[in-house]
Amino acid sequence: MAEQYKREEIKDYFDDYLANNKEWLEENYPNDWKDDLHHYAFNEDYYIIGRHQAKEWLGSEVFTVIETIKEFEQSNFGEVLTDFSEPEKVVNMYTYIIGSDIVTEYLTELEEG
Repeated sequence: MAEQYKREEIKDYFDDYLANNKEWLEENYPNDWKDDLHHYAFNEDYYIIGRHQAKEWLGSEVFTVIETIKEFEQSNFGEVLTDFSEPEKVVNMYTYIIGSDIVTEYLTELEEG
Protein backbone atom coordinates (compact mmCIF):
# COMPACT_ATOMS: atom_id res chain seq x y z
CA MET A 1 0.00 0.00 0.00
CA ALA A 2 1.32 3.44 -0.89
CA GLU A 3 2.06 5.83 1.94
CA GLN A 4 -1.08 7.67 2.97
CA TYR A 5 -0.94 11.30 4.03
CA LYS A 6 -1.21 11.68 7.83
CA ARG A 7 -2.13 8.03 8.25
CA GLU A 8 -0.33 7.73 11.59
CA GLU A 9 -2.16 10.78 12.92
CA ILE A 10 -5.49 9.30 11.84
CA LYS A 11 -4.52 5.96 13.42
CA ASP A 12 -3.70 7.76 16.68
CA TYR A 13 -7.17 9.32 16.53
CA PHE A 14 -8.68 5.83 16.15
CA ASP A 15 -6.55 4.46 18.99
CA ASP A 16 -7.80 7.32 21.19
CA TYR A 17 -11.36 6.53 20.15
CA LEU A 18 -10.89 2.90 21.20
CA ALA A 19 -9.34 3.90 24.53
CA ASN A 20 -12.09 6.41 25.28
CA ASN A 21 -14.84 3.90 24.42
CA LYS A 22 -13.27 0.76 25.86
CA GLU A 23 -16.06 0.08 28.36
CA TRP A 24 -18.80 0.38 25.73
CA LEU A 25 -16.90 -1.80 23.29
CA GLU A 26 -16.30 -4.48 25.93
CA GLU A 27 -19.97 -4.47 26.93
CA ASN A 28 -21.07 -4.89 23.33
CA TYR A 29 -18.39 -7.33 22.17
CA PRO A 30 -18.85 -9.51 20.15
CA ASN A 31 -22.20 -8.01 19.18
CA ASP A 32 -22.68 -5.96 16.05
CA TRP A 33 -20.36 -3.10 17.03
CA LYS A 34 -17.64 -4.51 14.78
CA ASP A 35 -19.89 -4.06 11.77
CA ASP A 36 -20.38 -0.40 12.64
CA LEU A 37 -17.04 0.45 14.25
CA HIS A 38 -15.89 2.51 11.27
CA HIS A 39 -19.13 4.48 11.36
CA TYR A 40 -18.86 5.10 15.11
CA ALA A 41 -15.22 6.16 14.97
CA PHE A 42 -15.16 8.22 11.77
CA ASN A 43 -18.68 9.28 10.89
CA GLU A 44 -20.41 10.32 14.11
CA ASP A 45 -18.25 13.37 14.67
CA TYR A 46 -15.99 15.62 12.62
CA TYR A 47 -12.27 14.95 12.63
CA ILE A 48 -11.53 18.62 11.95
CA ILE A 49 -13.85 21.52 12.64
CA GLY A 50 -13.12 24.89 11.08
CA ARG A 51 -12.11 26.04 7.64
CA HIS A 52 -8.75 27.50 8.71
CA GLN A 53 -7.76 24.43 10.72
CA ALA A 54 -8.72 22.20 7.78
CA LYS A 55 -6.62 24.25 5.35
CA GLU A 56 -3.66 24.01 7.70
CA TRP A 57 -4.15 20.25 8.05
CA LEU A 58 -4.27 19.73 4.28
CA GLY A 59 -1.15 21.79 3.67
CA SER A 60 0.71 21.07 0.47
CA GLU A 61 -0.96 17.65 0.11
CA VAL A 62 -4.38 19.05 -0.70
CA PHE A 63 -4.34 17.72 -4.27
CA THR A 64 -3.19 14.26 -3.16
CA VAL A 65 -6.07 14.19 -0.67
CA ILE A 66 -8.56 15.35 -3.30
CA GLU A 67 -7.35 12.66 -5.72
CA THR A 68 -7.80 10.00 -3.03
CA ILE A 69 -11.36 11.18 -2.41
CA LYS A 70 -12.18 11.33 -6.13
CA GLU A 71 -10.94 7.79 -6.72
CA PHE A 72 -12.82 6.43 -3.69
CA GLU A 73 -16.12 8.13 -4.51
CA GLN A 74 -15.96 7.31 -8.20
CA SER A 75 -15.26 3.67 -7.37
CA ASN A 76 -17.90 3.38 -4.63
CA PHE A 77 -20.65 5.75 -5.77
CA GLY A 78 -20.06 6.18 -9.50
CA GLU A 79 -19.65 9.92 -9.02
CA VAL A 80 -17.79 12.45 -6.91
CA LEU A 81 -19.94 13.85 -4.12
CA THR A 82 -17.58 15.81 -1.87
CA ASP A 83 -17.61 19.60 -2.18
CA PHE A 84 -13.91 20.35 -2.73
CA SER A 85 -14.46 24.06 -2.11
CA GLU A 86 -14.98 23.28 1.59
CA PRO A 87 -11.67 22.27 3.23
CA GLU A 88 -13.46 20.91 6.30
CA LYS A 89 -15.49 18.50 4.13
CA VAL A 90 -12.34 17.44 2.28
CA VAL A 91 -10.46 16.61 5.48
CA ASN A 92 -13.36 14.77 7.03
CA MET A 93 -14.05 12.67 3.93
CA TYR A 94 -10.36 11.83 3.62
CA THR A 95 -10.14 10.70 7.25
CA TYR A 96 -13.28 8.64 6.70
CA ILE A 97 -11.58 6.85 3.78
CA ILE A 98 -8.26 6.28 5.54
CA GLY A 99 -10.15 5.35 8.69
CA SER A 100 -11.83 2.53 6.82
CA ASP A 101 -8.45 0.93 6.10
CA ILE A 102 -7.33 1.43 9.70
CA VAL A 103 -10.49 -0.15 11.13
CA THR A 104 -10.23 -3.09 8.73
CA GLU A 105 -6.64 -3.71 9.84
CA TYR A 106 -7.64 -3.45 13.50
CA LEU A 107 -10.50 -5.95 13.09
CA THR A 108 -8.26 -8.35 11.19
CA GLU A 109 -5.67 -8.24 13.98
CA LEU A 110 -8.43 -8.70 16.56
CA GLU A 111 -9.74 -11.81 14.79
CA GLU A 112 -6.25 -13.26 14.36
CA GLY A 113 -5.76 -12.63 18.05
